[in-house]
Amino acid sequence: MEILGATLRICVEDLESSVAFYERLAGGTAQRFEREGVSVAAVGCFLLMSGPERELEILRKVSATIAVPDVDEAYAVLNASGARVIAGPLPTLVGRNLIAVHPDGTVFEYADRRPAT
Repeated sequence: MEILGATLRICVEDLESSVAFYERLAGGTAQRFEREGVSVAAVGCFLLMSGPERELEILRKVSATIAVPDVDEAYAVLNASGARVIAGPLPTLVGRNLIAVHPDGTVFEYADRRPAT
């Protein structure tokens, strides 16, 4: 399975001041969207999230988002390697994702930009 990159997930209280900092740090403009009551800003390799604590509590459990060309391939490799897929593959705003727990207990999101079929 090819890994294209990783996005660091950061839960913040003040999205606006955080966005300003990370835009300066990464030298880019944030892409923003809302999902299930959580405001999200993607800036470079950082994914900033702000919202209700009950939602953030769940989001904090995922260490990072791993970009892959194909979530179905990631699903097969993860299962064959001893990881446990606990959600997905599911369609997202930009492609598909799944959530997997690695044998060491670390939780990652794997995401592609392929439309759901």
